Amino acid sequence: MTTVTTVGYGDYSPATIGGRMIALVLYILGIGLIGVVIGKVLDRLGKFRKDREEGNIVYREKGHYIIIGWSHKAKAAIKEMQETKKDVEIVIVDDLEKAPMLTENIHYIRGNVSGGDVLEKANIKEAEAVLIFADERVQDKQLADGRTLLVATAVEAAAPHVHSIVEVMEEAHLKNFEHIQVDEFIISHETISSLFVRSAFRKGISSVYNQLLRRSFGDDLYHIPRQSHWNTYRDAFNELLENGATLIADHTNLSVNRMLDNRLPEDAELYVICDSVTYERIQRKYIGNRH
Repeated sequence: MTTVTTVGYGDYSPATIGGRMIALVLYILGIGLIGVVIGKVLDRLGKFRKDREEGNIVYREKGHYIIIGWSHKAKAAIKEMQETKKDVEIVIVDDLEKAPMLTENIHYIRGNVSGGDVLEKANIKEAEAVLIFADERVQDKQLADGRTLLVATAVEAAAPHVHSIVEVMEEAHLKNFEHIQVDEFIISHETISSLFVRSAFRKGISSVYNQLLRRSFGDDLYHIPRQSHWNTYRDAFNELLENGATLIADHTNLSVNRMLDNRLPEDAELYVICDSVTYERIQRKYIGNRH
């Protein structure tokens, strides 16, 4: 290797004619060989980086989150996801020429979701969830929701078992999504309008909503796993309250406080309101109990 890389310590040198001929060839080819190898490595690294920036990759990991449709709301969603789970793996899918965002855990795949193998490249069948955002470039709400419907149809056809969340511009268009099994809808304009009106009639209420929607400040909504010693909702409610958290829902049912004496089902999915410190303390307590 000393000879091939033309470094040459000088402590050994060829003495025979044959040895000198071999050395002559190595002198001529050595630096070229190393240059070719290094060049190939740099080319591969450059191509890999270029492919990542242009979205020409295939994602093969599991448990990731797919965001379809780049927008300001998608960017805010990624920030929120990273605050919720620092090592979250995210795959952005859009038709932009360059990746709108790239990090070690954020990837980009370019293509038209409604046709081709873009969803397969994003490994949608192994994804944790898919978030479909409305196209901000389309001003007509009906056309925007029409495009979203086309994308949602392709997603459900490719991976019907994956949890899907779809942004819809107008609630009246929800009936158009009845034939596909979308798990959740976010009504974009209606949600904002409702928050404006509620804030106007009850000043300061927007801060309550912001706390529940963002993890950056105040109390938040957290999932608490069901504990085996909880027999009724009251058992869970009282114990969590003693620890500083308020039980408010099971799945989508917000009437927990009116069914405290009901038996707690095995598949209960409980949600509480508390701050991050309280949540971490509760998590440590229950994890310790399991061990």
